[in-house]
Amino acid sequence: MYNIAFPQMGDYCVPAYFLLSNILDANIIKAPKITNKTIELGFKYSPDFVCTPFKYTLGTMIECLDMGADTLIQYGGGCRYGYYAELQEKILNDLGYDFKMINLVIEGRINLRRINKLLKQIDSKYSKIKSIYYSFITLKMIKYMDEIDDFIRENVGFEVVKGSFEKLKEEMLIKFGNVKSYHELKIIYRYFLNKFKCVKVYKPDDRLRIGIIGELYTLMEPFSNYYIEKELAKNNIEVKRFTNVDYLFLRKSKRMKKYLKNNPYVKYSMGADASDNVANCQYLCENGYDGIIHIKSSFCTPEIGVMQVISKIAESYDVPIMFFSFDGQSSETGFKTRLEAFYDMLEMRKNK
Repeated sequence: MYNIAFPQMGDYCVPAYFLLSNILDANIIKAPKITNKTIELGFKYSPDFVCTPFKYTLGTMIECLDMGADTLIQYGGGCRYGYYAELQEKILNDLGYDFKMINLVIEGRINLRRINKLLKQIDSKYSKIKSIYYSFITLKMIKYMDEIDDFIRENVGFEVVKGSFEKLKEEMLIKFGNVKSYHELKIIYRYFLNKFKCVKVYKPDDRLRIGIIGELYTLMEPFSNYYIEKELAKNNIEVKRFTNVDYLFLRKSKRMKKYLKNNPYVKYSMGADASDNVANCQYLCENGYDGIIHIKSSFCTPEIGVMQVISKIAESYDVPIMFFSFDGQSSETGFKTRLEAFYDMLEMRKNK
């Protein structure tokens, strides 16, 4: 029996574990949460100028291999990240690890026939029909998670009893990970959605509203951005974030085709999330948000290229914007100090 592991990204490890454990007769190893040890391992064995997600995922892979994994699954595309699996595999082989690497994305594309063939090699009893059924449940699970996360961002900073949303979400993720059918998943989702809506909140009319845009990994893996959303919530700020898996899979492509037509700010796709962040920045400016925060990993080329564009958009609408770039050597204290100064400034502007 194979021992399979994969790099995690936020809470999406829950649906990923659910899917693999239901379609494969294999031991699915849960990757440990990212810690400073993970970062140290990733930075130690990575090229200096590769972007931070490469280092985080490489560190996680090393930890998984040390836990007994013999098969690693890598995924991602849209930028250099789509070519990381081959380089990571070479680095890990040079370190002496004997394992099988399954890369779900080749040249930015997902080839289902190729993936089915690879999974058949792992489990001779692998069933396409079973895989389609549990993939459907997994996609619905991700959609439900993302919808509830959007609701939480808008309200968690104003909960009357601190920790109510976080406690409920932990319970929900446990239930989601143990469902047996789509019907059961739907019932659990509706139950928790109602519970979330019943949490007492006090939202003043003059509350600060901040939108967060940037590179997808840094947005969706909270450890890589020092839990910026929680920091904002502590200061009674409503948060808007566009990027999640449901958005990336189902809505982004259609939205970008519409946005790029006759647009004064960008005429073509700038790669990865760059053009998307131009659209998001414009949306936030036009919809009365008090400030914008752009976050990215170090050496993220598409986001470096787009920073000047979104700066001009924010300036034209007179909306303050703050830029953060994260890597393993970023100072958490310095980050929190800059963040605090930013929302203090927004508060003063609003009071004027």
